Amino acid sequence: MSEVGKIPSTIFVESDSFDPWLNLAVEEYLLNSFAKENIVLYLWQNENTVVIGRNQNAWQECRLDNLHRDGGKLARRLSGGGAVFHDLGNLNFTFLLPKREYDLHRQLSVIVDGVKSVGIDAHFSGRNDILAEGRKFSGNAFYHGQYASYHHGTILVDVDTRRLSEYLNVSRAKIESKGVKSVVSRVVNLRELKPDLTIERMKEAMYMGFAEEYGRIYEVLDFDELRKSLDVKSLYGKYSSKEWLLGKSPEFNFKIGNRFSWGGIELLFTSKKGIISDVIVYSDSMDVDFIEQLKRELIRVEFSRVAIVKAIEMLPERSERNDIIAWLQTTDLN
Repeated sequence: MSEVGKIPSTIFVESDSFDPWLNLAVEEYLLNSFAKENIVLYLWQNENTVVIGRNQNAWQECRLDNLHRDGGKLARRLSGGGAVFHDLGNLNFTFLLPKREYDLHRQLSVIVDGVKSVGIDAHFSGRNDILAEGRKFSGNAFYHGQYASYHHGTILVDVDTRRLSEYLNVSRAKIESKGVKSVVSRVVNLRELKPDLTIERMKEAMYMGFAEEYGRIYEVLDFDELRKSLDVKSLYGKYSSKEWLLGKSPEFNFKIGNRFSWGGIELLFTSKKGIISDVIVYSDSMDVDFIEQLKRELIRVEFSRVAIVKAIEMLPERSERNDIIAWLQTTDLN
């Protein structure tokens, strides 16, 4: 654990791979091995990839047949949130840092200031979007480990937006909740606003913005050395595995779902002799920990509305918990 009061060093890493499974493996390795005592900026790109949130249903969120037909890859990240499409017109960033140093405003300022430095006005909006001229060019998600956290996201520079609708299966409920007609209408490539902008120029702007906010870059890590690590190779096995990507095939005898302001949720129950023996929770909620707590609380509970609501009431007070309770109190479980 970082010493209290110790000023962490700043580290920069840039991936030279377009393989999403390797890039995510290195990201988790940096979290576990460097971010306890250092502030790290990691820049990376994926080629023709759909990345889904930790608790999402791959079959429901992604048109897998279309993606595989075109030689694309499915990836699942540690953080929550929704599905996104990555190609080489997109730049991914990850801030990894000790939990005591985690400050969303500071991290976002690196992105906003970096984009402003290339001549585009940008601002933060809502919990996880950054906008330019009222349209989203960067989505953000978060993960908190025991000692360190990361904040990662996208910067759309010149993404083929036609493939967003080709590979992403955005539900009508989600689109309507955002008040737009399509997911494509919500996003903008920065090159639409500045035609001469390149990925390399955006990388430079992020590097300079990071150094300006956190101080001189103390160390630049060699990505090729990172990929040779046994830990990275082990993590690669996880991120590329069918079990991680698709999860177990759900065998359930009751399913309900709803959408709220904080995201959608789908509960798949397996009950035996009136007791919940298994539950799968699919969600694009940003809060991974809450979804995990919800799963644990529902196992071995009587399959009845009263018992399920009572179990959820045992969770810490929060708006998501209250929304689910209010919804279940009016939902028929028969």
